[in-house]
Amino acid sequence: MKIAITGATGFVGSRLVEKLNKESHQILIFTRNPERAKVVFPSAAFPNLEIVKYNPKQAGDWQDKISGCDGVVNLAGEPIAERWNEQHKKEIKESRELGTKNIVAAIAKADPKPSVLVNASAIGYYGTSETATFDENSPSGNDFLAQVCQNWEAEAQKVTAAGVRLAIIRIGIVLGDGGALAKMLGPFKMYAGGPLGSGKQWFSWIHRDDLVNLIIEALKRSDIEGTFNATAPNPVRMSEFCQVLGEVLNRPSWLPVPDFALELLLGDAAVVVLEGQQVLPQKTQAIGFEYQYPTLKPALKQIVT
Repeated sequence: MKIAITGATGFVGSRLVEKLNKESHQILIFTRNPERAKVVFPSAAFPNLEIVKYNPKQAGDWQDKISGCDGVVNLAGEPIAERWNEQHKKEIKESRELGTKNIVAAIAKADPKPSVLVNASAIGYYGTSETATFDENSPSGNDFLAQVCQNWEAEAQKVTAAGVRLAIIRIGIVLGDGGALAKMLGPFKMYAGGPLGSGKQWFSWIHRDDLVNLIIEALKRSDIEGTFNATAPNPVRMSEFCQVLGEVLNRPSWLPVPDFALELLLGDAAVVVLEGQQVLPQKTQAIGFEYQYPTLKPALKQIVT
């Protein structure tokens, strides 16, 4: 296949490119920083990869490159787990809405068209709750992240008018070598790890390799259409996550990080870790997707040992 990818140099995108490269697919990556992309994906190791400079917020000649691609994976978006101010919130919102709008426009005018768009979203779509359980049929929440996800998905949905199959992947907290887990490992290794906030909040996670495999299945399988939760089938509460992480690292998990400390560090963005949601991948399991890491301890062992 020939696959176009946005967000390819990120935590998830880079692993996706690695796997597609091993399968000898042609890969076209759209990036704002081609020089960085050349470092991440050296030509000797990625002979079937082409780098295209683009601005996700603006239409341009880059859109012509979508013609002839078999599929498109749209992962691009400004990072969420950082301190929010009004400017950053605007960037979070626009990077997803405008980026997706311009990708969909490129697909619509492509000749020949890709057969599928795999578009990222997030479990923030559902809002937060300590008691509710959410699956793909659950209604959306009404906080900032829920609104971002609703608008993001609404732009992606427009691709179906061009006769292109759409798979929306609502991504949970991705565990791998880097990302959110890397930020949590430091305190544990210094024997100062523990739950973030109350510890009662739900932690709906997925191993990065499972997420990448789900994206690739969505590219290849014509029956994968609609919205799918990219979370493991066994979410845990934050206190259990930290306890298991401590066991895997052979470190204690006794020193909670209070709410106010995270709020000082992250501001409004602290909601990402202080509140949570129990999200189940009902439709993902219904299509027969097989998780390599359905439970937490083996997933963490694979990553940190």
